[in-house]
Amino acid sequence: MQYSAVKFIKSDGGSMITIYIALFTLLTLFVPYFFTFRNILAILLAVSQIGIVACSMMFCLATRDFDLSVGSQIAFYAVLTAILLQFTHSIIITLVLILLTGIFIGYTNGFLITKVNINAFIATLGTMQIVRGLAYIIGGGRAKGIDNDLFYNIATTTFLSLPLPVWFMVFCFLIFGFMLKYTSYGRNALAAGGNPDAAIMAGVNLSGLRVLNFTIQGLLCAVAGILLAARISSGQPNAALGFELNVIAACILGGVSLNGGKATMTAVIIGVFIMGTLNDAMNLLNISAFYQYV
Repeated sequence: MQYSAVKFIKSDGGSMITIYIALFTLLTLFVPYFFTFRNILAILLAVSQIGIVACSMMFCLATRDFDLSVGSQIAFYAVLTAILLQFTHSIIITLVLILLTGIFIGYTNGFLITKVNINAFIATLGTMQIVRGLAYIIGGGRAKGIDNDLFYNIATTTFLSLPLPVWFMVFCFLIFGFMLKYTSYGRNALAAGGNPDAAIMAGVNLSGLRVLNFTIQGLLCAVAGILLAARISSGQPNAALGFELNVIAACILGGVSLNGGKATMTAVIIGVFIMGTLNDAMNLLNISAFYQYV
């Protein structure tokens, strides 16, 4: 087992950091208003949800899995948050129920993949469709507004000039980076992705590990859904379309391998910020959304 893969910064991670620094410098020099506090804050807010979900996606990719349902889950949790707030009039009860729902859906994904032996692509593709459908059904096919000033504070409260969603992202980067580097959970994930048979022979509970990955994925999607609902003051069933591909692309762009066994927190962070920075720069340059796709 090559435990050197667990290091935060490898040669490829260092290369991506250099590339991002060069990109950031060029945009600062040639894109008006790019290097301003207001714009940097906008980038941080824009990538906060992707950054949070990418942390758990990193572990799924490390064990040769991926989750196509994360975008639909986020939309579903946002709509469910709006409905539960109207029904319970309690932020705490709503948050607890949303987080438990996220754990349940994530665990269901892991159970289908490991116990029922359904391919991760098929299982999470099915979940993506089902959960998105549920978001439309419970929301009546339209956005559900939220009228709760205290709930808005989740998105608007600042600490050291940074809003809470950004701090949630930073917290996830630190926690999951620590887990990947210093815990048996992280080492087992990399070992299982690098050589599943050898990991099993070494005593790694591969099935339990994969279920845990998807359970955590569901939990973080629930957190992202709550933050989305607080930011836009509503739950929209058509939100986060294509989000899953952005999360996977950010991980791969930074250097996380689709073949498993290779992942660093640095790779995830750099991948997330490269995508967010490029999108922000194109908006500042008033590039049409149609050309941005290209």
